[in-house]
Amino acid sequence: MTSIHTNAGAISALQTLRTINASMLETQSRVSSGLRVRTAENNAAYWAVATTMRSDNMALNAVSDALGVSDGIVNTAYAGMSSAIEVMHQIKAKLVAAHEAGVDKTKINTELDQLKDQLRSIASSASFAGQNWLHMTDPTDPLQNGVKSLPASFVRDPSGSVSISNIKFDMTAVFDTDQVFYLVSDGGCDGIITNSGFATMQGYSQDWVLISGENHGGHPEITLTDETTREELAEMTVVVDLMTERMIKVASMFGALSERIASSSAFVEKLTDSIETGIGRLVDADMDQESTRLKALETQQQLGLQSLQIANTSAEGIMTLFR
Repeated sequence: MTSIHTNAGAISALQTLRTINASMLETQSRVSSGLRVRTAENNAAYWAVATTMRSDNMALNAVSDALGVSDGIVNTAYAGMSSAIEVMHQIKAKLVAAHEAGVDKTKINTELDQLKDQLRSIASSASFAGQNWLHMTDPTDPLQNGVKSLPASFVRDPSGSVSISNIKFDMTAVFDTDQVFYLVSDGGCDGIITNSGFATMQGYSQDWVLISGENHGGHPEITLTDETTREELAEMTVVVDLMTERMIKVASMFGALSERIASSSAFVEKLTDSIETGIGRLVDADMDQESTRLKALETQQQLGLQSLQIANTSAEGIMTLFR
């Protein structure tokens, strides 16, 4: 049946063309953005998962930056302690030399004073991002005399709760013992070379310290004069050696901590890459497939236009009946 009111063929061709145009618009969006799931409208479940994972990845990038700062703090402390150990070797050599008969102890003491100043300088300058792990200014401050907490990773558990895992490093000083970590403490016995515990634990005649804490000067410093006895020299030498051994142990702890931070950084980088890959599998468009699909839709669009044109011109045949 032919009708002058309704062109069924044109309507059918127009519907087909609209469907092709909608598919073409969607494919063009995928090609231009590179995403097959760009909004929640495309796939609500995948979009939600991908959005959460992107947020987690941003948090992991922040953790990676924090690990870089932590690595700088620890490496600065390690470098400072290593330099201080070299100075301690020189101090011990000076004390050993002072045992020789006829040696001018006052001249050796002048050299010791210079080496002590160098140790103070190392302790005060070993700072990174406002953190100094060699110079304790306030023993009552738990951020100094306490457990150091360094961010290690961002964790999301199966229930969806998030947390930050930390690397713990206990630098709490045990008063008047050799269990100290800072090189210098203004409070005295919370630092290695300002601590009298090395002498008291040996039961020596004096509570020797290499240098006095700025706010604690109650213990005799290791100082040479013409009246210094051989027994006192022997005690000073042993105390300096014990301090050096403790410094070596603390430096090895810093080295192990630096290695752990490096491992955590490598893990965070791999985890970030894995999450990024997982997001891509969920939402990225297959560009080979989409380009092929776009080419096919362009052909279908051309054919649809031709079909619509044919359907529209077919009605013109009715006019010939009235000529």
